[in-house]
Amino acid sequence: MRTLRRTLRLRTARIALPVLAAVALLALFGGALAPQDPLAQDTAQLLHAPGGAHLLGTDYLGRDVLSRLLAGTGDSVAGAVEAVAAAMLLGIVPGIASLWLGRVFEWVSLRAVDALMTLPFTLFAIAAVGVFGNGLHQAMLALGVLLSPLFFRVTRAAALGFTQAQYVQAAELMGASRRWILRTHLWSKILPTVAVTTAHALATALLTVTSLTFLGVGVQPPAPTWGGMLASDLGFLAQQPWAPVLPATLIMLTVGALNLLADAVRDAGAAGTEPVRARTAAAAPAGRPHRAGPSEQPAPKEQADAPLPA
Repeated sequence: MRTLRRTLRLRTARIALPVLAAVALLALFGGALAPQDPLAQDTAQLLHAPGGAHLLGTDYLGRDVLSRLLAGTGDSVAGAVEAVAAAMLLGIVPGIASLWLGRVFEWVSLRAVDALMTLPFTLFAIAAVGVFGNGLHQAMLALGVLLSPLFFRVTRAAALGFTQAQYVQAAELMGASRRWILRTHLWSKILPTVAVTTAHALATALLTVTSLTFLGVGVQPPAPTWGGMLASDLGFLAQQPWAPVLPATLIMLTVGALNLLADAVRDAGAAGTEPVRARTAAAAPAGRPHRAGPSEQPAPKEQADAPLPA
C-alpha cells in the first residue's frame, strides 16, 4: 500500500492512469458506446470523409470507423491481458517454487526457460495458430508461454535476495511453513517488481497482438481490431491518408501509458527501499555539539607515550 501511495504522488502515474482507465472503459463498454453497428456495410458511403452521421468517416466497405474503433478495443486489450495472465501463471509460480523444490526442479525449470527465450514471439504464435486453429485464445496462450520466462526470471531474482535474509532464515528455524513465509515476508516485497514487469509485459503483449491481428492471425474478420483496422487502412492511403493515424494513436497512447506506469511503480519502489538511516539523518534537527565524556577524552600525551609496565 505504501508503494501504491508513493506511485500515485508521481506525475507520470497521474498522467498514465487516466489514459489506462479510459482504455479499460472502452474495452468493457466500447461495443455498447458505438453509435452504429461496427459490422454494418453501406456501399453508398465508401471511404466517406469525417462528418455528419460518421464522425470519423467510413472505411472501404462503408463501415463506421468510430464504431469499429470502440468495438475493437475490447478484443485488442483482452488479448493482451489474457496473454499476460497466462505468462504470470506460468512464470511466477515456477519461479518461486524453483527456490524450494530442490536442485532437480531448479535445473529443469532454468533449462526450459532458456529454451523458451530463444523462440521469436510472432513466429511461435503463428505456428501455434496453424496447429490449434486460428483463434484469439490459441494465439494468446502461445504468447503467454513465450512471456512466462520474463516473469520467471524476475520473480526468482527478487525472491532469491529475500530468502537469504536473516529474518527469513530465523522464521524457518522457528518452524514457520514456507507458505507462511511466502505470504508474510516475501510476497509483499516482490510485488512491486512483479507490478513493473506486468506493466511492461502488457505493453509488449499489446504490440504483439496488434502485429498478429495486422497479419490476420488470431481474430477472424470482419471482427474489428486495432491491428486489423490498421492493415485495411494502409491499402487506401491515396483516398484516406489520415485513416491509419486513428488506430495507431490508440496503440501508442496505451503502450506509452503502460510504460509510464511501469516507470512510476519502479521509481516508487526504489524510493521505498532507501535506507532509513539516511532519511532520519536528513530530517533530524541540528542539536548542541556533542561533548566527549570522560571515557572518550583523549589521553594526555605523556600518559599515551609512557612505556607499558613489564
